[in-house]
Amino acid sequence: MATITKKELIDRIADSTGGRRVQVKRVVQQFLDEIVNELGKGNRLEFRDFGVFETKLRKARKAQNPKTLEPVEVPEKRTVKFKVGRLMKQRLAEISGAAIDDEAGDIAEMPENGGDDDDVADTEEQQTQ
Repeated sequence: MATITKKELIDRIADSTGGRRVQVKRVVQQFLDEIVNELGKGNRLEFRDFGVFETKLRKARKAQNPKTLEPVEVPEKRTVKFKVGRLMKQRLAEISGAAIDDEAGDIAEMPENGGDDDDVADTEEQQTQ
Protein backbone atom coordinates (compact mmCIF):
# COMPACT_ATOMS: atom_id res chain seq x y z
CA MET A 1 0.00 0.00 0.00
CA ALA A 2 1.49 3.36 -1.06
CA THR A 3 1.20 6.81 0.46
CA ILE A 4 -0.02 9.44 -1.97
CA THR A 5 0.92 13.05 -1.20
CA LYS A 6 -1.03 16.21 -1.90
CA LYS A 7 1.59 17.10 -4.54
CA GLU A 8 1.02 13.79 -6.34
CA LEU A 9 -2.75 14.31 -6.32
CA ILE A 10 -2.32 17.84 -7.66
CA ASP A 11 -0.08 16.53 -10.45
CA ARG A 12 -2.63 13.83 -11.37
CA ILE A 13 -5.52 16.32 -11.42
CA ALA A 14 -3.52 18.81 -13.49
CA ASP A 15 -2.55 16.07 -15.98
CA SER A 16 -6.06 14.65 -16.31
CA THR A 17 -7.81 18.03 -16.62
CA GLY A 18 -5.19 19.83 -18.66
CA GLY A 19 -5.16 22.59 -16.05
CA ARG A 20 -2.07 24.44 -14.93
CA ARG A 21 -0.48 22.84 -11.88
CA VAL A 22 -0.27 26.13 -9.97
CA GLN A 23 -3.99 26.76 -10.48
CA VAL A 24 -4.96 23.21 -9.47
CA LYS A 25 -2.76 23.57 -6.38
CA ARG A 26 -4.55 26.80 -5.44
CA VAL A 27 -7.98 25.16 -5.79
CA VAL A 28 -7.02 22.03 -3.84
CA GLN A 29 -5.45 24.11 -1.04
CA GLN A 30 -8.51 26.38 -0.86
CA PHE A 31 -10.74 23.31 -0.65
CA LEU A 32 -8.70 21.86 2.21
CA ASP A 33 -8.59 25.24 3.98
CA GLU A 34 -12.38 25.49 3.78
CA ILE A 35 -12.76 22.02 5.28
CA VAL A 36 -10.50 22.99 8.18
CA ASN A 37 -12.34 26.31 8.67
CA GLU A 38 -15.77 24.68 8.73
CA LEU A 39 -14.69 21.90 11.10
CA GLY A 40 -13.10 24.58 13.30
CA LYS A 41 -16.50 26.27 13.53
CA GLY A 42 -18.03 22.96 14.60
CA ASN A 43 -19.89 22.45 11.32
CA ARG A 44 -20.56 19.06 9.75
CA LEU A 45 -19.38 18.52 6.16
CA GLU A 46 -21.25 16.01 4.03
CA PHE A 47 -19.92 14.93 0.66
CA ARG A 48 -22.60 12.72 -0.83
CA ASP A 49 -21.59 9.10 -1.28
CA PHE A 50 -18.01 9.95 -0.22
CA GLY A 51 -18.48 10.53 3.49
CA VAL A 52 -19.11 12.92 6.35
CA PHE A 53 -16.61 14.88 8.42
CA GLU A 54 -17.71 16.11 11.83
CA THR A 55 -16.15 17.09 15.11
CA LYS A 56 -16.84 15.31 18.37
CA LEU A 57 -15.97 16.35 21.89
CA ARG A 58 -14.11 13.66 23.83
CA LYS A 59 -14.81 13.93 27.54
CA ALA A 60 -12.05 14.34 30.07
CA ARG A 61 -10.98 11.02 31.53
CA LYS A 62 -8.46 9.29 33.70
CA ALA A 63 -5.79 7.16 32.06
CA GLN A 64 -2.67 5.35 33.18
CA ASN A 65 0.91 6.05 32.21
CA PRO A 66 2.09 2.69 30.80
CA LYS A 67 5.67 3.15 32.06
CA THR A 68 5.04 4.37 35.61
CA LEU A 69 1.48 3.03 35.98
CA GLU A 70 0.58 6.36 37.59
CA PRO A 71 -2.91 7.77 36.96
CA VAL A 72 -2.97 10.67 34.51
CA GLU A 73 -5.74 13.22 33.89
CA VAL A 74 -6.55 13.49 30.19
CA PRO A 75 -8.39 16.75 29.41
CA GLU A 76 -11.39 16.90 27.09
CA LYS A 77 -10.57 17.56 23.48
CA ARG A 78 -12.27 18.00 20.13
CA THR A 79 -11.50 15.42 17.46
CA VAL A 80 -12.48 14.99 13.82
CA LYS A 81 -14.52 11.96 12.89
CA PHE A 82 -15.05 10.62 9.36
CA LYS A 83 -17.95 8.38 8.41
CA VAL A 84 -17.50 6.50 5.15
CA GLY A 85 -20.14 7.13 2.50
CA ARG A 86 -21.97 4.54 0.45
CA LEU A 87 -19.93 4.68 -2.78
CA MET A 88 -16.61 4.74 -0.98
CA LYS A 89 -17.70 1.80 1.14
CA GLN A 90 -18.69 -0.14 -1.97
CA ARG A 91 -15.44 0.71 -3.78
CA LEU A 92 -13.27 -0.29 -0.82
CA ALA A 93 -15.19 -3.55 -0.50
CA GLU A 94 -14.59 -4.27 -4.22
CA ILE A 95 -10.87 -3.57 -3.89
CA SER A 96 -10.28 -5.48 -0.66
CA GLY A 97 -12.95 -8.13 -0.98
CA ALA A 98 -13.86 -7.48 2.65
CA ALA A 99 -16.80 -5.67 4.18
CA ILE A 100 -16.06 -2.19 5.52
CA ASP A 101 -17.01 -1.81 9.17
CA ASP A 102 -17.87 1.79 9.94
CA GLU A 103 -20.58 4.02 11.33
CA ALA A 104 -22.01 5.13 7.98
CA GLY A 105 -25.21 3.16 8.58
CA ASP A 106 -26.89 6.22 10.05
CA ILE A 107 -26.30 8.34 6.92
CA ALA A 108 -29.51 8.71 4.94
CA GLU A 109 -29.64 6.74 1.71
CA MET A 110 -28.45 8.77 -1.24
CA PRO A 111 -30.30 8.92 -4.55
CA GLU A 112 -29.02 6.45 -7.12
CA ASN A 113 -28.10 9.22 -9.57
CA GLY A 114 -25.60 10.62 -7.06
CA GLY A 115 -27.21 14.06 -7.39
CA ASP A 116 -26.56 16.97 -5.13
CA ASP A 117 -28.86 18.65 -2.59
CA ASP A 118 -30.59 20.66 -5.33
CA ASP A 119 -31.66 17.44 -7.07
CA VAL A 120 -33.18 16.14 -3.82
CA ALA A 121 -34.97 19.45 -3.18
CA ASP A 122 -36.32 19.48 -6.77
CA THR A 123 -37.56 15.89 -6.42
CA GLU A 124 -39.25 16.63 -3.09
CA GLU A 125 -40.85 19.77 -4.56
CA GLN A 126 -42.16 17.80 -7.54
CA GLN A 127 -43.63 15.15 -5.25
CA THR A 128 -45.58 17.73 -3.24
CA GLN A 129 -47.13 19.28 -6.37
